[in-house]
Amino acid sequence: MFRKGFGLLTLGSACLAAVTVAGAAYASALAPHRAVYDLELKNASDRSGITGMYGRMVYEFNGSACEGYTVSFRFVTQVDTGEEVRLTDQQTTTYEDLKNRSFRFLTRSFTDEKLDKEVRGNAHDDKSGVKVELTAPDKREVALAQSRFPTEHMLEVIERAKRGETFFESRIFDGSDSGDKTLITSTFVGKPSKPAPDDADAGKAGKLAGESSWPVTISYFNDEASGDALPIYRMSFKLYENGVTRDLTMDYGDFVLSGKLADLEVFNAEECK
Repeated sequence: MFRKGFGLLTLGSACLAAVTVAGAAYASALAPHRAVYDLELKNASDRSGITGMYGRMVYEFNGSACEGYTVSFRFVTQVDTGEEVRLTDQQTTTYEDLKNRSFRFLTRSFTDEKLDKEVRGNAHDDKSGVKVELTAPDKREVALAQSRFPTEHMLEVIERAKRGETFFESRIFDGSDSGDKTLITSTFVGKPSKPAPDDADAGKAGKLAGESSWPVTISYFNDEASGDALPIYRMSFKLYENGVTRDLTMDYGDFVLSGKLADLEVFNAEECK
């Protein structure tokens, strides 16, 4: 759902293809759903210039392994710097085809309801890696290293967690920022456990409320970063086997946000024809 490191996991195209086929078969277990998270500031350094921050994130995941997956994502926050209050709004829609290894993305970012930036394009496998064709803000093509797309990466996290692996690294492309670079991820997975009886966040998870989940932390690094570089972003969450997440912590370095599940609606899965 969401975003380098001590090393680099490099997969050859044949190996990646094999993993992709296995992932596509398992992808039917991913649950189409709509999750709403309430966001609030957990802590902020003086350097951040932030004195207060809260908001809401809505994540909607639909589709199937045979028809492809769509994601609609909206992240709205009100930021108080002590001198001014501004409203930020990021809206992203993506489509990912696991079978044909293609990915389409559109992100619009607003501040105080004025459009700041639009990034639009599509990416697909070619012989040497991933080819990105951007149409906004400028038309251009970018050749990148072999990478996983977001849903495929989530499948990898679930597959490795089920095998009991606690640490692994991957290269991903998610169309973020300017849509012209890959990211390196370092993922830590803890032991699965059931929630405590007084876990209010778990109580919002409906039928999943009493189910076990893995504690997961994913750190994202610029792909040109050296081995001792700090991550540009780190996200921790509880992950269910069907891909639903809750109890989020989003660490941007200078400030940290927490995200608590406010509402969860699980949809009926589409059957492959």
